[in-house]
Amino acid sequence: MRREREPKLIAARGVVKVLASLPAPVQLLLAGGRPTRVDGQILEPEVQLLLRALDLLDEDPPGSQAVEAARRSTRERAALVAPATPLPMSGVENIHIGPHTRGRLYVAPGVREPSPLLLYFHGGGFVCGDLDTHDSVCRFLAREAAVRVLSIDYRLAPEHPFPAPIEDGLEAFRFAVAEAEDLGVDAARIAVGGDSAGGTLAAAVAQLTRDAEPPPAFQLLVYPVTDWSRKSGSYRLFRHGFSLTELEMDWYRERFLQGDGEAARDPRASPLLADDLRGVAPACVVVAGFDLLRDEATAYARRLGEAGVPTTLRVYWGLVHGFANATAVGRSPVAAMREVAAILRRGLADA
Repeated sequence: MRREREPKLIAARGVVKVLASLPAPVQLLLAGGRPTRVDGQILEPEVQLLLRALDLLDEDPPGSQAVEAARRSTRERAALVAPATPLPMSGVENIHIGPHTRGRLYVAPGVREPSPLLLYFHGGGFVCGDLDTHDSVCRFLAREAAVRVLSIDYRLAPEHPFPAPIEDGLEAFRFAVAEAEDLGVDAARIAVGGDSAGGTLAAAVAQLTRDAEPPPAFQLLVYPVTDWSRKSGSYRLFRHGFSLTELEMDWYRERFLQGDGEAARDPRASPLLADDLRGVAPACVVVAGFDLLRDEATAYARRLGEAGVPTTLRVYWGLVHGFANATAVGRSPVAAMREVAAILRRGLADA
């Protein structure tokens, strides 16, 4: 099966790299000639074209696959939009954290000891994703934000459903604090962050460790899931056709929460439902305009602000879920992630 897919993957990878370099008017022409408009916003031409190019994979719709097939698809899509040559680092080291958890430490050139650290949790709906699928994201943030990045490979559902990933996230934070000196890190400047499900995990860890000594200094939440218990209005607008689909989210929910409605209302799974957000770390919440998670992520940023938490909300209206992985195949994702990295850098400097 893999051999049958390989020619399509090679073709798709080549097409994506070429299309990403074309001028915007040409990209729009190849993407159908008409801009995609939803809810008063316009999809970036390069994103519109990328979504069409990804159809070359000709795979089963997300949310209708077996778990291993979905994980394979996640790895393949990540490879499609990753740089052909990884961004160079001064050091990359695999680290044993606990009985169920390992990590990968990235040190960018010029980053001195003791430096700030971003503890990064990958996305993938708590079912897919790993250290390799988010290697390019971690390298990009390490370089652009001038921080060490410790990427965490936590347990995944359905083999390890809620709350196992949250437990691993807590273990990883405690490890980073305890081993800060050996990691070359300032323990008072450790941020938690992640994208999608990883953003959920980071938000949960930030809530659960607000009284730790020291607590997280900052949290970077990139299009996080913040409420598994209900579907916000953006689900109706972007339920299919924009990278992450409603069918896929339902599939993730069933495997992560095992149909447990009570778990869906637990703030460790749904950070938006926490009774009190006072005292959690200052935050940057990053949202894509064409994303069914848009409204719940925005609602979480609003609640943080109402609780007195210094919060920066960045909405990138022309982008879709997953743009953090696409810095090698688009101008707009690069610009967005550079701004996000700058916010992270300032947040940790202030800490």
